[in-house]
Amino acid sequence: MSDADRSGDARGDLDLVQAWRAGDQGAATALVARHAPAVARFVASAGERAEVDELVQDTFVRAFGAIDSFRADSSLRTWLFTIARRLVLDRRRAVRRRGERVAISEGDAATEFDALDGMVADETQQRLRRAVDRLSPKQREVFTLRVTEGLTYRDIADVAGTTEGAARVHYHNAVRAIKEFLDD
Repeated sequence: MSDADRSGDARGDLDLVQAWRAGDQGAATALVARHAPAVARFVASAGERAEVDELVQDTFVRAFGAIDSFRADSSLRTWLFTIARRLVLDRRRAVRRRGERVAISEGDAATEFDALDGMVADETQQRLRRAVDRLSPKQREVFTLRVTEGLTYRDIADVAGTTEGAARVHYHNAVRAIKEFLDD
């Protein structure tokens, strides 16, 4: 997606936020339709497979409850990812307090190939998943935000609660670690 497309999306988001603030319920529906799939991918990539729908719903409930605090310093999607990340971390803390175990793993990617291509793709996907699983949680988060969601390093820094430089380093180290694993 080009910078012009992103700025158009951001402009559209701001228009929808203003419309929602003015009472247009259809604007809220449009925002959910536009961003829920990306938030779901982000939550799933954080390892929260069983709770994806609930966490996506909670993200939007929290976002709409705090929409007046959205200052548009970053994109709406970045703000939603930040909210989702906090909810994931809150859920993990709650699970740990209850003494439950949290399983974190990368999900299955859907592929559309013939049978032979499917087998090769499955093997490659499994190897990539194992490589991503070996990353630190911060590297995995930064890698997913960059590769899956196409966020800028600045937006990644906002979501992950780090600096832009640190986001670049985490991404670089993640790519290097994945390449090393795949070369073995």
